[in-house]
Amino acid sequence: MANLKEIRNRISSVSSTMQITSAMKMVSAAKLKKAQDAITAMRPYAEKLTELLQNVSATLDGDAGGQYTTQREINKVLIVAITSNRGLAGAFNTNVIKQAKELADGYAGKQVDIFAIGKKGQDVLRKTNTVVANRNEIFDNLSFESVAEIADELTEKFVSGEYDKIEIVYNQFKNAATQIVISEQFLPLAPVASDEATSGGDYIFEPSKEEIVMTLIPKSLKTQLYKSIRDSFAAEHGARMTAMHKATDNATELRNQLKLTYNKARQAAITNEILEIVGGAEALNG
Repeated sequence: MANLKEIRNRISSVSSTMQITSAMKMVSAAKLKKAQDAITAMRPYAEKLTELLQNVSATLDGDAGGQYTTQREINKVLIVAITSNRGLAGAFNTNVIKQAKELADGYAGKQVDIFAIGKKGQDVLRKTNTVVANRNEIFDNLSFESVAEIADELTEKFVSGEYDKIEIVYNQFKNAATQIVISEQFLPLAPVASDEATSGGDYIFEPSKEEIVMTLIPKSLKTQLYKSIRDSFAAEHGARMTAMHKATDNATELRNQLKLTYNKARQAAITNEILEIVGGAEALNG
């Protein structure tokens, strides 16, 4: 049986770990509330903007989107992998990295590059893929303006012909315990059939439909990317809170087991001492 001092040291170590994981859980829970409120408030706006763009563009000619809808032969693909800068969040980062690799493998024979948003994704993906850029600092001060700069950079890469297709991979926030890995096409914009657009598009246009669409598209792209990063940001805190909750439960269970082992070992040691005393006394009496 293990030495009593060794068991006491293990109990102390597990207790310290439990305090750390419990504190991290509470911090993530506090951050999650703010991040969840932000993405919940934003989704209706993003969905309505997409709906409006579909309503208007569905009534125009197929080339109304201009440079944003150009379908080229796919030779160069850029995958935007959105992960986090920190770990201890369960499979949060691993799932995005795995999906990004599978997506890249699907373009066999093509040039596939990675645009990393999040240090964890960059550190892993650069070992097997070409990471052409990273914007890990975005999470230090997450705002629409900072994300809009990245959206403009990605749009320029497509419009200039540097890449023929751009896709986004990220974790969509569902609840604190569930994150869904999503792959979305960023550019070119997928064509929308007229019967897919929402009915009720009785609008008066000023200026023309074409000008409105060309104004809405850049705004929609920035909103799409901002929503994806916001989703990932909320999902990260949810995943970390869940992971730390499980870690705390596991540490508590381990500590209880160690205490039971310690008590058994202590009881055995006391019993042995009593037996030695009794045996010694009987020897003296004999």
